[in-house]
Amino acid sequence: MARLYEYQGKQILKEIGVPVPEGGVASTPQEARQIAERIGKPVAVKAQIWATGRFKAGGIKFANDPDGAEKAAEELLGAEVKGFPVEKVLVEERLDVDQEYYVGVIVDDSYKVKGPVVIFSTEGGVDIEEVAETSPEKVSRLNVDIFHGLRLYDAYNLALEVGLKGALLDPIGRAIRGTYELFKRCDARSAEVNPLILTADGKVYAADCRVSVDDASVVRHPELGITVPRESDSPPTEFDQMAWKIEEKDYRGVCFLVQMTPDTEEGGYIGYHAIGGGGALLAADTLVRHGLKLANYADTSGNPTAAKVYRCARLILSQPGLEGYCLLGAVIASQDQWHHAHGLVKAFREELADRPGFPVVILIAGNKEKEALEILREGLKDLPIRLELYGREYIHKLDFVAERMKALVEEYQIEEA
Repeated sequence: MARLYEYQGKQILKEIGVPVPEGGVASTPQEARQIAERIGKPVAVKAQIWATGRFKAGGIKFANDPDGAEKAAEELLGAEVKGFPVEKVLVEERLDVDQEYYVGVIVDDSYKVKGPVVIFSTEGGVDIEEVAETSPEKVSRLNVDIFHGLRLYDAYNLALEVGLKGALLDPIGRAIRGTYELFKRCDARSAEVNPLILTADGKVYAADCRVSVDDASVVRHPELGITVPRESDSPPTEFDQMAWKIEEKDYRGVCFLVQMTPDTEEGGYIGYHAIGGGGALLAADTLVRHGLKLANYADTSGNPTAAKVYRCARLILSQPGLEGYCLLGAVIASQDQWHHAHGLVKAFREELADRPGFPVVILIAGNKEKEALEILREGLKDLPIRLELYGREYIHKLDFVAERMKALVEEYQIEEA
């Protein structure tokens, strides 16, 4: 699922009518200072990253004046917080907090629900799972009928169920309904306001916001600026963006390709290419258990074209410092494997002619397996590479294949040294 940054979610909440703290997003310390000057009161400077627990990790700083805001932004921008590079900060007014609540909307895929579920809790700022386990009386939930949506009285009832009443009922109820509208507007899989804040002067604000957008619906939302609509714990690298271009407008089969590390130049990494989701994970685990380091993770399944396989293989081989290429199709695939063979031959002939001794191990099984292996054998026989080909009799012998890959890599390393 693609994710939005906090400031993006808050912008949409503001459009919907849910109050958010006054503020703005900054990419430089000078911009942070200007925003703080405009606010004219103490501010919070918050690193914009895809992670929770920012405060404990030093990703949220407080400042009493524009000078302090500029200094805080200078410390955060360009730094790493919880492993994420900080490219933007949100500068917003610091709230005088009296009470924290939680509002969330998720998609429940269970057969009993198969729809959105709205969750509200009188205890915010912590994991809702923890609250539900230790204090279930503080949590209310409602399965939403998608034909009617979440009506305002539904939101009121969620708040009433956990003991809210009086003057708070209306602003809290509207914030709950607004969070559902955010979820719906973004075609989200989940949307959270945690915490929803009640200030000392009785006002309600969305103090934080997290949204995960359904990958398949990103095409409907160019305004969100999502470049790679895939689930990830970190922003896409340049490699990831190039990998997505293979898939973006070509729906013939699947090419899932992500970078595992951008630092392959240090050596010891191989390019990893697999066929078949579960088998791909099993094969990757086998290679790692045998001491091999994977520069990337790739899976070309669903009967992709030779052109798609070719583009995938070329991008894998573009990673600097690779010391091998391993394709493990650890399944009897119900797809014509000669398309893989044609794509691989073209990519290898273009990329490996000047890499003598480069190790290539391929395990491929399924429809047209015999023809695929023959295409690979004939198409690559004059390349100066270490090539080993395996068929269906080896899909249950992955440890052996992994050991062969490791041995070839070690031979190559000795030669290169």
